[in-house]
Amino acid sequence: MTSKLEQLRAMTTVVADTGDIEAVARLKPVDCTTNPSIVLKALGTEAFADAFKEAITWGKARGGSNEAVVEAIADRLAVSVGAALAGLVPGRVSTEVDADLSFDTKASIEKAHQIIAAYKERGIERDRILIKLASTWEGIRAAEVLQGEGIDCNLTLLFSKAQAIACADANVFLISPFVGRILDWYKKSTGENYTSETDPGVLSVRSIYNYYKSNGIKTIVMGASFRNAGEIEALAGCDRLTISPQLLDELDAATGDLPRLLSPESVKAEPRISLDEKGFRWAMNEDAMATEKLAEGIRGFAKDLGTLRAQIAKALAA
Repeated sequence: MTSKLEQLRAMTTVVADTGDIEAVARLKPVDCTTNPSIVLKALGTEAFADAFKEAITWGKARGGSNEAVVEAIADRLAVSVGAALAGLVPGRVSTEVDADLSFDTKASIEKAHQIIAAYKERGIERDRILIKLASTWEGIRAAEVLQGEGIDCNLTLLFSKAQAIACADANVFLISPFVGRILDWYKKSTGENYTSETDPGVLSVRSIYNYYKSNGIKTIVMGASFRNAGEIEALAGCDRLTISPQLLDELDAATGDLPRLLSPESVKAEPRISLDEKGFRWAMNEDAMATEKLAEGIRGFAKDLGTLRAQIAKALAA
């Protein structure tokens, strides 16, 4: 019988959420997504040992302050990981703007331009890259500008319908609504256990998918942050799903019928609404889970970026 992974591929674009070169080569996803935590982990492997040494040598030849050199090397390494992944997948690679720029629209746009230019230097055009931004009001505004320039964006750390609505208003190319982190929050908050059908993260993505499809919104919905295969199966038919190698392997080993649960033809009519800044911030204020998980996610990515920069500074001083 066909594996559940192959059945999923027939209805959903499968994306790998990893910087593991071996896993990507083996599992053959269409796209890859990265973030500062994934980049940090990838750079700790033997596969990127030479890339790390090359970046340090490159950095030592640059002028400027030590802080600027460390930042430039960190950017170069993130692109090195992305470029390696781009050589293995036929589609897109997501590379994230620094988490500490999550509330700075202008700086996020500038960083995105630098990322696109760095990929171009390696012969990788912008149509192979997604610029990943946190779904803050400022991140969404940056994405709106970048989309107008023909630079496609992936809005991440998305935990609420308000964020999804604002992204649609900005004509964002793709959003990554999180599942597992929402489940984590509700389990901790309520002390309850959830099935795949009652999982708050699954229900959140289904709600966003229904809103988008019922209103003809072109923004791609890519479910992310999964805790178990059941969550993935409950979103079969979603535009895209970005999945860790561990869960991809689990789905590849599983057999049995995998029914399609999301499709544009089965959505229910829902009115389209728009959110200005005041409306967005109020909606987020009223959603404790989304507010807390967004802040926590930004802090976590900033911490891992800081760890990478510390490793770079140490290598420069050696």
